[in-house]
Amino acid sequence: MHDLRRQALESHKTVSKKAQSRLSTSSRTSSAANSRSHSRTASRNPSDDEEGNLSDSTNWSVNSIDDMLSADVAEDTSEAWKQDLGDRIEEIVDRKRSSNQGRELSLAQYSHMLMSHYAYEEIDGKTSELFPALMKSVKSESSDKETSLALRAVALTLITAPSETVYDAIFQVLKHTYTESESHSVKAVAIHTLSAAAIYGGASDAEIEEIMDDLLEIVESDGESVGAGDSGEVVAAACEAWGFLATTIDDIQDKTEAAMDAFVEQLDSSDTSVQVAAGENIALLYEKSFTPREANDGPASDEEDEEGYTIDNSMVKRYEVYRQKNQLEHKLSELANESSKRIAKKDRKALHTNFADILNTIEHPSRGPRYQKAIDKETGRRYGSRMTVRIHKTGSMKIDKWWKLHRLQAMRRVLGGGFVEHYVKNEVVFDSLPIMITSEK
Repeated sequence: MHDLRRQALESHKTVSKKAQSRLSTSSRTSSAANSRSHSRTASRNPSDDEEGNLSDSTNWSVNSIDDMLSADVAEDTSEAWKQDLGDRIEEIVDRKRSSNQGRELSLAQYSHMLMSHYAYEEIDGKTSELFPALMKSVKSESSDKETSLALRAVALTLITAPSETVYDAIFQVLKHTYTESESHSVKAVAIHTLSAAAIYGGASDAEIEEIMDDLLEIVESDGESVGAGDSGEVVAAACEAWGFLATTIDDIQDKTEAAMDAFVEQLDSSDTSVQVAAGENIALLYEKSFTPREANDGPASDEEDEEGYTIDNSMVKRYEVYRQKNQLEHKLSELANESSKRIAKKDRKALHTNFADILNTIEHPSRGPRYQKAIDKETGRRYGSRMTVRIHKTGSMKIDKWWKLHRLQAMRRVLGGGFVEHYVKNEVVFDSLPIMITSEK
């Protein structure tokens, strides 16, 4: 089962509910790790240090929530956290005598423990009580903080203990929240939670595509379709969630034209996070228009780039992504060289780094994020993509494709600084990302 799920993720193909059910049933007699349901997969912008490594900082749509999660619970390397987690679950489920502030604290501590530890065994038998309680906090909207924390807890619970049925039970509440909430921050968190719920909560392929259509409408309307006109936070969330879900769709050609029109238009947004999220989706769409060369495609040519180095032709273009490619390249080049003093230095750096990568992919779709043309003197070849994630002190994971970056960013939005802990111990996270661990010397 382990290999089947990884093959589906690596090839961007989804697995039907029926197939997932068979896989889950056949594995119940094996280890506890293998009894977990299939995850289809898995956006936060990485840090831009010189080596392209990703930090372990937490990033979610509500910064104050991140501060709360990272501050109030001390790191616990003992087994005491398991009892604490059980106590927090009891507090979340028993709402009769709870106050708004008490629920906020319980939810924050619960989420921190689920981020910091892999707690499948501790929560697996309690989700039937947890989800209704969490959804009560979402529906009541007693405070933006409680609602956002409850939404975060939903995503964390599902990535820890996936379900084949939860999506159907919570979809309407999540959609109502991002549509009707008066808080733009709550809307943004609800959008990200919905995408996680779709992947880990049992949504069908058709349901995932329906969510993508709704998210694209948010992007096309600049947030107006959900009462968040010109909200960069909401539009960026919709772009990011769309890109995450798109990595699970094998053939996205039918959605490409409308998506490209929407994302190209957002390149003119005044919000840097929207511009970057839209650009990353454009790169993903170009990447997905290429598939591995097959026998009837004929042999690969010996095409060379502008500096005389052989271009990777193992992938073959299957369809045209965007008709005005020259105009798009011009716009991406402008963003990659943005020099306006009206834009904050940090934002200019983000535009330069990200759009240089995106432009490189549009020109050469075989090149992924942080592709470096510099030549490795030992191999005589280009360094290629140099974005890596360090896995403790034992190795690193190479992020050389846009679909990998989208999944990584989505995972880190949920897990924050606990990403590596889950990558090592949580099969759901491990299966969602490439297995390219190399030992460090």
